[in-house]
Amino acid sequence: MSQMALTLEGLAVDFSGFRAVDGVSLAVEQGELRVLLGANGAGKTTLMDLISGKTRSTEGRVLIHGRDVTNQREHKIAQAGVGRKFQIPSVFSGLTVQQNLEVAQSAKPSVFDNLRFGLGAQERTRLAEVLALIGLEGEADLEAGYLSHGQTQWLELGMLMIQNASVILLDEPTAGMTQAETAKTAEIINRLKGRHTLLVVEHDMAFVRDIAERITVLHLGRVLAEGSVAFIEGHPEVKAAYLGKQGISECSN
Repeated sequence: MSQMALTLEGLAVDFSGFRAVDGVSLAVEQGELRVLLGANGAGKTTLMDLISGKTRSTEGRVLIHGRDVTNQREHKIAQAGVGRKFQIPSVFSGLTVQQNLEVAQSAKPSVFDNLRFGLGAQERTRLAEVLALIGLEGEADLEAGYLSHGQTQWLELGMLMIQNASVILLDEPTAGMTQAETAKTAEIINRLKGRHTLLVVEHDMAFVRDIAERITVLHLGRVLAEGSVAFIEGHPEVKAAYLGKQGISECSN
């Protein structure tokens, strides 16, 4: 039996009578990449907020590898293995790419203590591996402030990876990217399959087709449909609620 990395059981949140997420149940296997689709207001980002602890739920449970983390503080949920990447990246612009990864890798709370502490052989090997995975080996000594938008996004993804987050939440990871950057992001994310469990919110349907294994569609805070790209593409209720007549294979935004 497959181990579930992320399980949601009847998760809901009520904002003064408005149920932004309304009884969502979801099970994501360890190493799986799951895409969340839905129109604006469907509850995708709110669901991410509930999982990561940014928003407190009013009903239901969140389990990480079987451990109940419902409504725990954000840092406690992070310690349980959840890492989240927002649309706007957050890196140390005055530090190099490698130094950013070193800071993320170390458990020390001070940035400068992290840099003075140094890395052991195992940490250096892991850092080199992550640099290769995100395609920034050539920019290791470049200050992060000089990176392109796409490179900055990849660096932040690398910072989550090097923290060994077992469940990574990605909120529109290709927002603002060029076509080439989007294609490279798909390559990077595909390399992470099996290494990390990923839950991805994305609107770019071409990108979704490049990465998706299984899709969950939200509508008005509830799960409308779940399945493969082909299943979702042919689902009449999904077409009516979100994708339109052209379907997922032709929808670009």
